[in-house]
Amino acid sequence: MSVSLSGPIILIGAGNMGGAMAMGWVRSGIPGSQIIAADPNPPEAMKSRLDAAGIRFAAGAPEGVTASVIFVAVKPQVMDKVLPAYRSLIGSETIVVSIAAGKTLAFLEEHLGSAPTVRAMPNTPAMIGRGVTGAFANGLVSEAQRSLVHSLLDVSGPVEWVETEALIDAVTAVSGSGPAYVFHLAECMAEAGRKLGLPADLAMRLARATVSGAGELLHQSPDEAAQLRKNVTSPGGTTAAALDVLMAEDGMQPLFDVAIKAARDRARELAG
Repeated sequence: MSVSLSGPIILIGAGNMGGAMAMGWVRSGIPGSQIIAADPNPPEAMKSRLDAAGIRFAAGAPEGVTASVIFVAVKPQVMDKVLPAYRSLIGSETIVVSIAAGKTLAFLEEHLGSAPTVRAMPNTPAMIGRGVTGAFANGLVSEAQRSLVHSLLDVSGPVEWVETEALIDAVTAVSGSGPAYVFHLAECMAEAGRKLGLPADLAMRLARATVSGAGELLHQSPDEAAQLRKNVTSPGGTTAAALDVLMAEDGMQPLFDVAIKAARDRARELAG
């Protein structure tokens, strides 16, 4: 990564997601010495990894520092208590990036002041460099700052910019929460196999390998998801029999419509 930083990156929150982002920055070429992880109680394993990468730690907002980037990676429920201490770290060139679900630009401005700000929503596969992030920038973000933020986010996977802030809640519902849906799919497949007589551990191994393998095929193939589905579905065969149920009017699509809308609505509630 080729970026120019006038000051340190302040990472607020060095949990799994924040720590994974920081490790990605280091792997991309940003010196660990340019990153300060502000967290009073980081997970011990993550702290060891960040220490080894040369990243500095602070229990709270470091004094006498003007940040190049303030990267907010704490839980939405504690942001109103945590953020005000970092307001003094914002200078004329500082950009704020938040990955907290539901917390709006207006909320961030209330606690940190008016500044170039990006709301972003990564997902947990970011921890292995296979995530995807949706992002929205307020009107104060320059093209250079947007490029910088894009570089910081894409260490964990592709970055998709949306046109309105409201769409970040839809991104949260589809991809931010999405890995959990896939993991539950593996659980459901394994349980259905168990009910057909497979040993539970074998059913889970089969389901887990199938879901991860299909995901990798989807990742590597140039074909659309619908085409990949058709490729494995022989007319009148076993896959077609299952899809007749899953794609029925009361099958997966209406269920996902309701579930993802519920996640979107909850993201909106968190803004309150």
